[in-house]
Amino acid sequence: MKEEIKIDEFDGKKFKLHFFEEEDNRKAVLTHYLHNYRNGVKKHFEKEAKLYLEQIVNYKNETENLNMVSDVALQQLLFEVENVPFPTPENYSFKFIDLFAGIGGFRLALQNLGGKCVFTSEWDENAKKTYRANFGETPFGDITKESTKSFIPTDFDVLCGGFPCQPFSHAGLKKGFEDTRGTLFFDVADIINRRIESENPIKVIFLENVKGLKNHDKGNTLKTIINSLNNLGYDVKAEILNSKNFGLPQNRERLFIVAWLKSSNNDFNFPFGLSENGEIIYDKENLSTIKTTKVGDILIKNPSEKYTISDRLFAGHLRRRKEHKEKGNGFGFSSFDKNAPYTSTISARYYKDGSEILIEQVDNNPRKLTPREAANLQGYPENFVIPVSDVQAYKQFGNSVSVPVIQSIFNEIKKQLLK
Repeated sequence: MKEEIKIDEFDGKKFKLHFFEEEDNRKAVLTHYLHNYRNGVKKHFEKEAKLYLEQIVNYKNETENLNMVSDVALQQLLFEVENVPFPTPENYSFKFIDLFAGIGGFRLALQNLGGKCVFTSEWDENAKKTYRANFGETPFGDITKESTKSFIPTDFDVLCGGFPCQPFSHAGLKKGFEDTRGTLFFDVADIINRRIESENPIKVIFLENVKGLKNHDKGNTLKTIINSLNNLGYDVKAEILNSKNFGLPQNRERLFIVAWLKSSNNDFNFPFGLSENGEIIYDKENLSTIKTTKVGDILIKNPSEKYTISDRLFAGHLRRRKEHKEKGNGFGFSSFDKNAPYTSTISARYYKDGSEILIEQVDNNPRKLTPREAANLQGYPENFVIPVSDVQAYKQFGNSVSVPVIQSIFNEIKKQLLK
């Protein structure tokens, strides 16, 4: 374990701060506690948060009272937590937890609709850095560990997240969610089951995955997920939706799963897009009326020359395109001008050479998207902070959900299932 010692000053008093390279959930506990300092959710994190605060904050004069130090430091830390672009709303109409959170696309969308996030988890350290820069909280880590699950509050309305696509055992769809043991979906189902056993079931489950989940393992993977949720007492609907139908110039198809308690006697209808005037399209037959988009909408002015691909790289793209065309194969080199209606899908591999989305330039080689343009392509607002390297930013936005799609779906969840 690495230790870093800093001398800092709170309210005119000097403190010696001991920060440790995180091997547990201490930073997550503290930031979750601070974000819920003025409401009842803080009780789930209070004991451990105060212990951690006592560990990291000491007066240079060790004869001073430690509790007094903690109070002053707590006020300063609370200010730092709240001084972020997207703080937790003081007034909210529902509570949710954010699993496999990435950089917070689900959270951003649900907060926009009046939600309060009471727990979040994410394993990637760079994604955690971006998440904290924007929301003021460090996500908890490995959700498979009991030490992490023990911090999940017992009172929230919605569980959301984009879990990885993994195959299940072919043992036979007989044990409910036990069929999913050994995968990360098992941990999602386990969290749901614990709330059922406590006689306080989660109202809505909202999940996102790659389009390929629908036919993964000959359809057995999705079938097992739906069967597991059915056995836990939920009705389920799954639908593939495209970001280009929700006001974003990106051809990005993803599978969305919405589950709700059978006992609620509700039903759910997915939105399939947004019309030119912003109205929801509920019928696939009406997608011809979707809002028109163009790639130029997400481009910034005067991007740095460093995003223009080199002569050597461009020549390689052109050569491979010719070779693949002669063989009758496709090739992932795709270029778009500002008037194109949409781009291809941005992926986590975009940082390698950007070949899936290149922007045409006059009298120059095409260029990659900038990280800010990648954020725009996924529907993140201009004030979303990007505190990481370009490589990490491309990975993060490539892995992210499209915020307007999540927001459109959840707006319908609110109206249809949380009424």
